Amino acid sequence: MRAALCQIIATADPAANLDLVRAGVRQAAAEGAAVALFPEATMSCFGVPLGPVAEPLDGPWATAVHAVAEEAGVLVVAGMFTPDPSDRVRNTLLVTGRDHHLGYDKIHLYDAFGFAESRTVAPGDSVVTVDLDGLTLGIATCYDVRFPELFHALADKGATAVLLGASWGAGEGKREQWELLVRARALDSTSWVLACGQADPGIPSTAPTGIGYSLAADPMGRVHGQLGADPGMLLVDIDPDLVESTRKAIPVLANRRL
Repeated sequence: MRAALCQIIATADPAANLDLVRAGVRQAAAEGAAVALFPEATMSCFGVPLGPVAEPLDGPWATAVHAVAEEAGVLVVAGMFTPDPSDRVRNTLLVTGRDHHLGYDKIHLYDAFGFAESRTVAPGDSVVTVDLDGLTLGIATCYDVRFPELFHALADKGATAVLLGASWGAGEGKREQWELLVRARALDSTSWVLACGQADPGIPSTAPTGIGYSLAADPMGRVHGQLGADPGMLLVDIDPDLVESTRKAIPVLANRRL
């Protein structure tokens, strides 16, 4: 299965960001991709009030992405914000197209490095996978990558690959942490981890906007491709046979005692 990691710079304008999704999906389909993965906060960047932009999964933004995905015959995964019954929102990865339309609400909120995501975002509590062309794909968001238990749970649900959307905050050592964590979670779960982040906007921000360097790691923790800081697309061919052989050689999931 071919996946396209669509590294973009989202703005505060959902309509403009929808145009970026349209362009990315069309390019991904032209390259033979079955999946187009976009970053966290594709609908709107962080650093602006999120309540006014939040929409349900049957709202106009998600519905428009669904139409784009269905027209292209591609499963699209893209970050958005959905309403919560509280005065906060949910940080949701929309998973749509190929007869799917659902969302994953980010479980682990980014209360770190001086940023308090939980102030405006309510956490999710459900592990989400989706089946496509005989493979099970797990879904995760940004700060989730620091929690191996989630990746174990996704593997336990049959995930061959985990699709991780991110808006990774800049800072000293953050690129090194990003790359190390993605590779470590691939090893932990003996799964592919496809990690698509926002590109670097080149403007200092206290909000997690993005650093780029989207990458794909295989079940052995090897990097199979990586972008730089600028917008771009990374094509990755997911090999399920490598997952099977790795889990036989390194049965960490079966050997767990805790």
